[in-house]
Amino acid sequence: MGGTLGGMDRATLADFLRRRRESLHPAEMGLPALARRRTPGLRREEVAQLAGISTDYYTRLEQQRGPQPSVQVLTALARALRLSQVERDHLFATAGQADPGVGHRSDHVPPGTMRVLDRLTDTPAQVVSDLGVTLVQNRLAVALLGDQTRFTGPGRSAYVRWFLHDPAERGMRPAQEHARQSRVWAADLRGAVGRGSPGAAELVDHLLDRSPEFAEVWSRHEVGVHTGQRKTYDHPQVGRMELDCQVLFSDDRSQRLLVFTATPGTPDAERLDLLAVLGHQFSA
Repeated sequence: MGGTLGGMDRATLADFLRRRRESLHPAEMGLPALARRRTPGLRREEVAQLAGISTDYYTRLEQQRGPQPSVQVLTALARALRLSQVERDHLFATAGQADPGVGHRSDHVPPGTMRVLDRLTDTPAQVVSDLGVTLVQNRLAVALLGDQTRFTGPGRSAYVRWFLHDPAERGMRPAQEHARQSRVWAADLRGAVGRGSPGAAELVDHLLDRSPEFAEVWSRHEVGVHTGQRKTYDHPQVGRMELDCQVLFSDDRSQRLLVFTATPGTPDAERLDLLAVLGHQFSA
C-alpha cells in the first residue's frame, strides 16, 4: 500500500508522522500524563484530537493507506505536531501539496509559541497574525470570543469582519468603544503594510473598496501597533467583563500572542471563572 499518489510519498509521510509523534511528550502539549504508555510520545488519538481530525483518518496516514491529505489537514497536523518551518515544508512536500504558507509565513505558528499556549489552560489566549487572522485558540478563548478559526476567504481577518460590520464581531464590544477599536485596527494594519507583510496591501484595497468607515479612518494616516490594553467584552452567557489583554509579539512582529486576564477578586474574575465552567460544559 506504499508508494506515491499524486506526488504523495506515502512511506516517507507515514514514517515522518510516526517519528514526530513519538518525539513529543504529553506534558508539553497540555495533555494529561497517563500512567501506562506502551509507546513513547503521543498516542495516535491524541494527535488526532489536537489536529481536529478523526483517529481513524490519522491512523490510516501512518499506515500508508490514507487518501492524500488536504492543505487544511496538513496545516492542522503541522500545528498539532509542533513542527518547525523546515519540518512543515517537508510535511507538505511528502504529502504532494503546495504549502500555502510559502510567501505568507505568518500563518505558521512556531513550536515555541504553541508550547506557551499549551500551558495557558486557566485563561483565554490565542495567536493572531498581523492581518487579524486568528491562527489558533485555547479552549477558554473559544468560550470568550467564539471559534475565530472557522472563517474562510477574506473573512478570516477580524479587520474585514469588523469594518464590514459583522454583527457577531461588533456585538462583542460596547458601542462606545467601536470608534476607538476602528482606529487601533487601522493603525495596526498600516503597520503591517509598512513591514511589507504579504497580503497586507491587498487587504487594505479590499477594505477601501467596501467600507467607507475604513476609508475615513485610513485617511487619518495613524501609525502604531496595538501593544495591550484593557478591553470590555459583552458575553451572551456571563455578561460584561473588563479584561486586561497582554500581547507578546514574534520577532518579526507578524504574529502576536494575546492573553486575557482579570483582576483577582473582582466581579470580572468571577465571570471569567464562570466562563471556564461553561466552556467545560460546552465541550463535554
